[in-house]
Amino acid sequence: MTGVCPNQQIEAMIARGEITANPEVIPAQVQPASLDLRLGTVAYRVRASFLAGEGRSVADRLAEFEMHRIDISNGAVLEKGCVYLVPLMESLALPKSVTAVANAKSSTGRLDLLTRTITDGGTEFDRVPAGYAGPLYAEICPRSFSVLVRPGMRLNQIRFRQGQAVLSDAELTALHNESPLVDGPAVIQDGLGFSVDLQLPDTDLVGYRAKPHTGVIDLDRIGEYNPQEYWEEVRTTEGRIILDPGAFYILVSREAVHIPPMYAAEMAPYLAMVGEFRVHYAGFFDPGFGHAAAGGAGSRGVLEVRCHEAPFVLEHGQVVGRLVYEKMAEMPTQLYGSGIASNYQGQGLKLSKHFRVD
Repeated sequence: MTGVCPNQQIEAMIARGEITANPEVIPAQVQPASLDLRLGTVAYRVRASFLAGEGRSVADRLAEFEMHRIDISNGAVLEKGCVYLVPLMESLALPKSVTAVANAKSSTGRLDLLTRTITDGGTEFDRVPAGYAGPLYAEICPRSFSVLVRPGMRLNQIRFRQGQAVLSDAELTALHNESPLVDGPAVIQDGLGFSVDLQLPDTDLVGYRAKPHTGVIDLDRIGEYNPQEYWEEVRTTEGRIILDPGAFYILVSREAVHIPPMYAAEMAPYLAMVGEFRVHYAGFFDPGFGHAAAGGAGSRGVLEVRCHEAPFVLEHGQVVGRLVYEKMAEMPTQLYGSGIASNYQGQGLKLSKHFRVD
């Protein structure tokens, strides 16, 4: 069956031993179209980010780059600006017909916590080839805030697929005509384009910028941190802001996005030619995100923006990214926001779940 594997197929893969874990996978890890991955008990501080490369294992390369190892069994701080490698609890033994792609979870991205999955023999981050059998590792680089981590924390997730499931622009247009994917005109070119909203109703608050010198964030503490200690408010009455080089921003899309139940989507970067900034990968969009039957009425996409070498003027309505839609292999038995703890259904401009909402 061609398409992205839904939750019931992921459960079947676990039952067949194609996904194994120590300790065993728990039900809360299984999402409508992905599996959350858990940190193991040790973190290796490494000199630099690396890929194993063809024919080589991560363990072999680790011997070249390891600086020291940290037991995180009782919690440990991963320092801002450093690179760590953490073996994950899950391993794979994929069939020859199944590939996988990984991504940071939404809350991970909103903390500017660069988290990528690597494999033995890997030549790309976050990509797992068909038939892969072996361990999984998370490379973690905290970029704005130092974080406290523990075993079992779920910072990234993995999606499995059979065959080519990405919708062409023609298919995406037909789907939008049948079931609107955004609440306005659809900009469809190599996916569904979305733009930045810098004219939010009844407020001049349009985003947040990470402060450069802050305390540690314990990733298990939900709704406890004061946003003012970690973020500066970004305000404008002109519909434009100037992005500072090296700074990290949380902004929001102008469009309210809708993912129908038989589809999933992934945020992809827009072409580099549009400016001196990058919209981070905000993770996967599960079936049912913003879907009326799952309690949504379209949901804004939260944008994780980092400016590069030169200051850059970002204008209201500027296209900054795109959503690539894929078909599901079959209808998930669980939709995003419907009966599961989905933190961002119906969202607007919103920081990660770790911060208080006054």
